[in-house]
Amino acid sequence: MRKVSTGIIAGVVGALCISALVSAQAPQNNAPRSPWKYYPEDARANEGPGGPAPVRDMSGTWAGESSGAGVKRLVPPERNPAFTALGKELFSKNKAESNGVLIAQSNDPHVRFCDPFGFPRNMNDQIRSMTIATVQNRTFVMLKFMNIWREIWMDGRALPTKFAGRGADVHDPTYNGYSVGRWVDDYTFVAETTGMAPETWATEGGLPHSVDAKVTERFNRSSKNDLSLTMTMDDPKLYSKPVSLGEVNFRWIPSQTFFDFSCVPSSVQMYLKEMADPSGTPAAAK
Repeated sequence: MRKVSTGIIAGVVGALCISALVSAQAPQNNAPRSPWKYYPEDARANEGPGGPAPVRDMSGTWAGESSGAGVKRLVPPERNPAFTALGKELFSKNKAESNGVLIAQSNDPHVRFCDPFGFPRNMNDQIRSMTIATVQNRTFVMLKFMNIWREIWMDGRALPTKFAGRGADVHDPTYNGYSVGRWVDDYTFVAETTGMAPETWATEGGLPHSVDAKVTERFNRSSKNDLSLTMTMDDPKLYSKPVSLGEVNFRWIPSQTFFDFSCVPSSVQMYLKEMADPSGTPAAAK
């Protein structure tokens, strides 16, 4: 009984401490505001379209569904795609938490080691915020989670097609792959990406992809304050038809600032060792 009472007391004290911390961090209406800080209530209060969208312009900082700004994902990635035999085999080997697997049993490279998500997962998981900037021949997408940036080329080049063997036309797979993009109308930007490192997962749920997979992103800016992204993956080796990777909403951040948020390997290893792994399946059973 003493242990139970102690646990209850500790839980109550912990809750009060967290509540006090949140209250202390929440800016008051009359408190001075720092230009270096992100205030999610500003994005939440930024209601309405804010006027028409600028023509062929996505530049700026955008709040995603995990930003605390009240932004919701419209459609999650497809959970039961049409696998080929190889795709089904590879998927069966991926043990994802979102599929009911304990952390101690998961083999998610990010969950276990803080390995980079890679593309396309970094655009459909942990969507906190992103900043988009365009120069003469490229569009940069800078993701605040893990401080990652992608480059989408707009100079008319073709995507590479060879990622194995040797030769001048062979390209190494990368975490973010190789991307090209273009405006298809004044408010819709389409990007295509291939050559992604095949050891990464396409989604939090463990959908696999091959190095030859091609992902198509459609960014649509419907107003000054609203941006949506839909993604589809075409990977004939692993799926018999294209796979929907979901649709995500973004809202304009008035202050254009956002906190960094990273997965720290040393902290993750400590958490796994002291809490997650002991609470689940013993290491010998993994």
